[in-house]
Amino acid sequence: MKNYQRVLFPYAYNILGSADDAKDAIQDVMSAFLTANHEHVGNEKNYLIRSVINRAITIKNKKKKLRYGDVWLPEPVATEGADTQADLKDIVSYSLLILLEQLTAKERAVFILKEAFSYSHEDISGVLSTTVETSRKILSRAKEKLKQQPASTRPKTGSSSEVLHHYIAAIRARNIEQLEALLSQDIAFHADGGANMNIVAKYLSGAHEVSGLLLYIYDKYQTGFFIIPAEINHEPSLLFYSGSTLVSCQVFDLSPEGKILRINTIIDPEKLKNIQLPVR
Repeated sequence: MKNYQRVLFPYAYNILGSADDAKDAIQDVMSAFLTANHEHVGNEKNYLIRSVINRAITIKNKKKKLRYGDVWLPEPVATEGADTQADLKDIVSYSLLILLEQLTAKERAVFILKEAFSYSHEDISGVLSTTVETSRKILSRAKEKLKQQPASTRPKTGSSSEVLHHYIAAIRARNIEQLEALLSQDIAFHADGGANMNIVAKYLSGAHEVSGLLLYIYDKYQTGFFIIPAEINHEPSLLFYSGSTLVSCQVFDLSPEGKILRINTIIDPEKLKNIQLPVR
């Protein structure tokens, strides 16, 4: 059953964007499965996958109504070592998770199953108890909402480690020109502090404006932090530690040319608690 939990996690997490909610969905399904008569179940694994997907859709619909604030970012998941761990390999990129917030829970499920897990529409119709034609229509509607954005579940190519090295160097040197040169002109900065954390800015755009904000945040809060490069949801990231406590995570969306298009900053302690990477 423990192995099943690893298999089920990417399905639930990709739909929900929250590791805690994904674990809750899996726990609900596993508890019901273990206490029920399942002699009729022909394929245990497929039954549990189907049940978790539908449970995740239900939870997602409820969560949409309960959100607070005007900036919400998905819970980050460390994906270092994904090449050898199938459950991590199936986690979609952070950029895609953000795009998927534009979809309904069912649209998101169909999109994930087709694009990330390569399900056929026949398989999807069986999982969601619908028709093949309905599955096709839902996928078409989802893609239209996403404006044909690529559904990549793999790391972006390019020298991301070099970009992060220059980014850290520019911030530590307080060199706004050097920092600004790393950013795209229309860069977007988003920050999620959760329900109880006060943050400097939830959203800002523009290379000059974002550079100034990043330097202000560093001088005001981060000068004593350890900064560790990491891979979060298959994308280049920085983890900011105060001692052994992870206090902030920045996930970067890079262009093929290596410009920083978007910085997603997660400060909410509830969203950081599941990242288990040692301070080096």
